[in-house]
Amino acid sequence: MARDVDGVDYSSSSSGSTKRWKYHVFLSFRGEDTRKNFTDHLYAALKRKGLRTFRDEEELERGESINPSLVQATEKSRSVIIVFSPNYASSTWCLDELQKILQLKEETSLQVFPILYGVNPSDVRKQKGSFADAFIRHEERFAEDKIKVQKWRDALQKVASLSGWDSKDR
Repeated sequence: MARDVDGVDYSSSSSGSTKRWKYHVFLSFRGEDTRKNFTDHLYAALKRKGLRTFRDEEELERGESINPSLVQATEKSRSVIIVFSPNYASSTWCLDELQKILQLKEETSLQVFPILYGVNPSDVRKQKGSFADAFIRHEERFAEDKIKVQKWRDALQKVASLSGWDSKDR
């Protein structure tokens, strides 16, 4: 069993092989909502605790294809913190990333921790408020691919059932 300096096991045995985690935490968030405030503070706090944390602007190299890099970073992470904010669901990028995160959670030992930042749990679970507005636009834009939109809805419902935190509770 491999242990990091904090004594926590960051390896996982799967199919007889050992996987070493590159990151303790992968941060998933809607940049325009939280990058320069909540997520910056969360990232700094995690680093102060000695946790190797992936956040896209810190780890991606210029010119690198973002989507494959984010998928790879997620696969190399022990846990994911998803920051749900008012415009989270308006981003197809965030919704695709969320689907991948939940897929990895089912297939591996990935731990997922949601944080609600300026949204109610029912907004996420039932796609109400700004989430409802976003899905009206997605249904129009992806009228030919209703399955894609339904998968996003299902992913939000599933992650909303996980135990997490509300940023109002600090």
